[in-house]
Amino acid sequence: MTHKTYITFGQVHTHAINGQTFDKDCVAVIESEGPVSGRKKAFELFGKYFCFEYPEKYWDKSKMHYFPRGYITVTA
Repeated sequence: MTHKTYITFGQVHTHAINGQTFDKDCVAVIESEGPVSGRKKAFELFGKYFCFEYPEKYWDKSKMHYFPRGYITVTA
């Protein structure tokens, strides 16, 4: 079963990974085997430079109006 982890970024957190830009205006989506591996992958990809990490069951999609670029699935 695939688990999704949602990552948001602070005002000055910008990352370029495989031609994709992750910043304050989007939500990164990491697909993994579970919440622990999703969190681990977030730190591998972004270091300590992201704002919040939400396991799938805690993500509130009603907040997406704060992220005009929408969801971006991490392909690394």
